[in-house]
Amino acid sequence: MKSFFRMSYPYILWIGIFIVAPMFMILLYAITRTGNNTLTFQFTLDNFSRFFSDPDFIKVLLTSLRIALFTTVFCLLIGYPAALFIANLSDRAQTLMTLLMTLPMWINMLLKTYAWRGILLNFDFSSELKVFIGMVYDFLPFMIIQIHTSIAKLDPNLLVAAHDLGANNVKSFLKVTLPLSVPGIISGITLVFLPAVSSFVIPKMLGGGNYVLIGNLIEIYFQQTGDWNFGSAISLIMALIIITAMWATKKLDRSAQED
Repeated sequence: MKSFFRMSYPYILWIGIFIVAPMFMILLYAITRTGNNTLTFQFTLDNFSRFFSDPDFIKVLLTSLRIALFTTVFCLLIGYPAALFIANLSDRAQTLMTLLMTLPMWINMLLKTYAWRGILLNFDFSSELKVFIGMVYDFLPFMIIQIHTSIAKLDPNLLVAAHDLGANNVKSFLKVTLPLSVPGIISGITLVFLPAVSSFVIPKMLGGGNYVLIGNLIEIYFQQTGDWNFGSAISLIMALIIITAMWATKKLDRSAQED
């Protein structure tokens, strides 16, 4: 047992260097004032009060949550029927369709966003709609793959038993397929909502600089204004929102499995 534990040392070291240490630095910057050195830290919560006391920052946060929520719901409305359709195909056709779904994911997101930027230049859409289209395109495969995996694992004999008991196709779907695919739905929601709420490349490129989300705000304060303390505070707020969302989806997943 000890020998197996020793094999985890490189992984623990990796986590410490690339996850724990950066998060500690973000926390340290967030709760200190600008202009500190390594010997004299001036701790403060002004960075957080500055964010929550400014209605413009609150508006950006709510806009980020709204666009992420709309993206997630739209991906679910499109992704579930698509996943259900793929799951009802033959094994060979399912493999082909899954490959076609994952092919766009092999392409760098920056290149795909550039392509959509060129396409959407020909349409007189609002900045928010352009960002919404880009997010749905980028994150839709995550939703479809998760739901398809959940549906494909279902025992077909359960649907046969439901029909034998007098249930039609609609009732079989509502009573068997849909409840048993909830874990896939929750996983898909997690994989879409979390990157959507913190995205900054898609809003920056498709929004034309006129549409700022929380990810863009963090980038501005780190790279343009150089206010790392306030940028770290925003990052920490965003991290807490993401952790809360992960906790909520995990709780829903556990409740669905218990039911």
